[in-house]
Amino acid sequence: MTALKPIQKRGVKFAFNQHQLENYRDLLLVLFQKEFKVRYKGKFLGYLWSIASPLAFAMVYYIAFSGIMRVAVEGYPLILVSGLFPWQWFQNSVGSAPNLFVGNASLIKKLNFPRNILSLSTILNHMVHFLLSLPVILIFMVIYGKSPTLAWLYGLPVMMVVQLFTVYGLALVLATLNLFLRDIERLTQIVMTFVFYFTPIIFTADMIPERFRPLIPLNPAAPLMINWRNLFLYGYIDGHYLLISAGYAMLFFIIGTLVYRKLSWKFAEVL
Repeated sequence: MTALKPIQKRGVKFAFNQHQLENYRDLLLVLFQKEFKVRYKGKFLGYLWSIASPLAFAMVYYIAFSGIMRVAVEGYPLILVSGLFPWQWFQNSVGSAPNLFVGNASLIKKLNFPRNILSLSTILNHMVHFLLSLPVILIFMVIYGKSPTLAWLYGLPVMMVVQLFTVYGLALVLATLNLFLRDIERLTQIVMTFVFYFTPIIFTADMIPERFRPLIPLNPAAPLMINWRNLFLYGYIDGHYLLISAGYAMLFFIIGTLVYRKLSWKFAEVL
């Protein structure tokens, strides 16, 4: 009988944890659905509005570079779209991160739950939004005589997982630190502007002067965006850049988790 006690205790503990996981999963689903409905509720052209921003930027950059500056780049609209849509997921996830915990102060004070679920639900929402934008990229591909390859079958899941971990880690750090240093929100906006123009989005990696290409890995977003474009336009993923992106994803995930665990117990005090 005595030998059974430890097993029974472990069994109870496991059942309790399993119940907690189910509750957290349901909460994640509820938060995801809420954000998704808010994005499209009351908007007659909901989906069209959701893709309007990157398309508008693509048109502006196309007019500026091809129309006014006369920069001759074959298939430039497709190049722009293939970079701007993955970037939109990255930018929206990181750019909105500082306000995640501050904006949900009432929920955090009233309920006892892992606050990182708020970050995860927001990022998953932006990820699904990115998936819904893929038909637009496909339309541009057809216009320019390109089509999806078999590499999409493994490339899309791999790239999505890597970017998911990257933006989740960054979002967790920014959301946590912004509770204690409210300037993080404005600083994030400035940094993201610099990152955008130093990332091959409105230009390709081939346009970067040879002497500066070794610096590409120093920008965490650059290897990601280069591989998204490689996948969409050429049907392959550069293994070197993928390893760099995976390294950044692991690093940001670890840092984000550590920062969150270190400071999460103070959330109720500073909100």
